[in-house]
Amino acid sequence: MVNQVLNEAEKKMDKTLQDLKADLARVRTGRAAPSLIEDTPVEAYGSLMNLRDLATISAPEPRLLTVQPWDAGNTPQILKAIQQAGFGLNPIKEGDFIRIPLPPLTEERRKEMVKLVRGKIEEHRIAARQIRREAVEKINQLEKNDDISEDEKRRGEEKVQVLTDKVVKEMEEISKSKEKELAEL
Repeated sequence: MVNQVLNEAEKKMDKTLQDLKADLARVRTGRAAPSLIEDTPVEAYGSLMNLRDLATISAPEPRLLTVQPWDAGNTPQILKAIQQAGFGLNPIKEGDFIRIPLPPLTEERRKEMVKLVRGKIEEHRIAARQIRREAVEKINQLEKNDDISEDEKRRGEEKVQVLTDKVVKEMEEISKSKEKELAEL
């Protein structure tokens, strides 16, 4: 029974880590990365769609993104969506595709990005602690219901804490890596 609680907590924490990695992939570091704009909502075919569902996005150079719409009729909507997305990017239409030059990050913008990264890390740390709290509550409930012994409860709580510490440490490493990436450019 304790193992079920631990497995469930581990799955939730893994999901939290994957979510963190996806969130940080969208943080602009100065290097061109398709993940920066792939989730940009675009009005197309009468509904909002993600840019990745309408075009091929690539980074042929460190400071350049290109967008190749699958349907050339969507190019004006894609241009408008990228301009209005709040990334401070100015897309340029060139024939059948769109070029998006990435301006270098200013020192002020880098500091903002570091704050943003730290905020996202803290959000996910809080989520991991909440998962730990829920798992400990479930283990305590098992003990109250006489489904497990006090020793099993204590061991289960220790295992949950070890899991939480491991996930938080991994989050810290991800944070350091992203901050280093921001500082290098």
